[in-house]
This record gives sequence, structure tokens and C-alpha cells, in this order.
Amino acid sequence: MQILSLVWGILSIVGMFVAFLPCLGSLNWLNIPFSVIGLIVSIVALSKVKPEEKKGNAIAGIVGCGIAVLFGLIRLIMGGGVV
Repeated sequence: MQILSLVWGILSIVGMFVAFLPCLGSLNWLNIPFSVIGLIVSIVALSKVKPEEKKGNAIAGIVGCGIAVLFGLIRLIMGGGVV
């Protein structure tokens, strides 16, 4: 589940970079919900980790999805997508 959250975070970041391209800002309307679901999956993965296991992949997924949501919202606000 940690690997899934890491992959989800990477895909969210890639979607965020694609949405930063001119004329593709509306892609954030798809990327933000995708990233929020990835954030939820990552938090669940982090809560399921046993104390002796490493938590790095789940934390990376949380950070990646969180950054994608934050910058996606900023891009939507700047582009006039959210009034």
C-alpha cells in the first residue's frame, strides 16, 4: 500500500506539471480530486505501517499529493478557474 501511495504521489506531481502548461490549466479540475484521493490513500497507508517498518514511501506520497493539491489550487485561482 505504501508503494501505491508513492506511485499516486508521483502521478499527481506529473499531472500538476502538465497542468502548468499554457492552455492546459483546466486539467487541474481532474488532478486535484485525483490528488485528494491519493492523499487519503497515503494517510491510510501510513496508519497501517507497523512500528518496525519504514514509513518513507507513505510520507513521500502524502507530500507529493499535498503539493499537487496546493499548487493546483493556486494555479486555478490565478487562472480564474475558481471565482
